[in-house]
Amino acid sequence: MASSVDGTITPAPDGTGSRLRAEIQGLREEATRQKNLAHRRAEFWARADVALGFPAALLAGVAGATGLATADARIPAALLALASAGFAAGAGFLRSASRCRANKRARHAWADVEGRAAVKLAQSHTTPADLAELLQHRLAALSAYYGEDPQPGQPSVTAG
Repeated sequence: MASSVDGTITPAPDGTGSRLRAEIQGLREEATRQKNLAHRRAEFWARADVALGFPAALLAGVAGATGLATADARIPAALLALASAGFAAGAGFLRSASRCRANKRARHAWADVEGRAAVKLAQSHTTPADLAELLQHRLAALSAYYGEDPQPGQPSVTAG
């Protein structure tokens, strides 16, 4: 492996310089997998949010209308209200809307890592600084599940 004054590493005839490119390729593959996983999770939590929120709202409206219709409809209205409260409590407990947003943030952060890795691999010369930069972006993508749109260089937020 030959190293120039500016720190650029060019592969030696024996191929030892390819380790850096292999690490970058590995990061790109990880980013692709994580991006796809975050996309599937975001879709799941979006469906869960609708599946719990819509019946809660619908049952609450029907319970109110039933309760106001006649005095004899008290018991069915109460049962509908209880069912509505159960759906609302489930939605609140699972926090599906916030989980969906977190996975969307993560999907975008992993797509950023994937794109940056692709650009680095397209270059004829890669440096250890390129790998270090990608690792910073990887940390930002990992913290995207817990914070608000993390940027490389900012301290990562961890779950406690």
